[in-house]
Amino acid sequence: MLLFRWAVMLLLLVAAVSFAFFAATGQQRYKRFGLVTVKWTVIAASMFFLVLILERLL
Repeated sequence: MLLFRWAVMLLLLVAAVSFAFFAATGQQRYKRFGLVTVKWTVIAASMFFLVLILERLL
């Protein structure tokens, strides 16, 4: 559980820094990297909530 929490928080931080770089430089590669990071953040958060639901059911 703690691993999922840290992964989600780290991914959110990376996405925020990437979007800040995009805002500062205007380079599209930072925007693409930020969007990919957000996608993986959603996947990690979904796994976190799936584990919580499975703990309740079992």
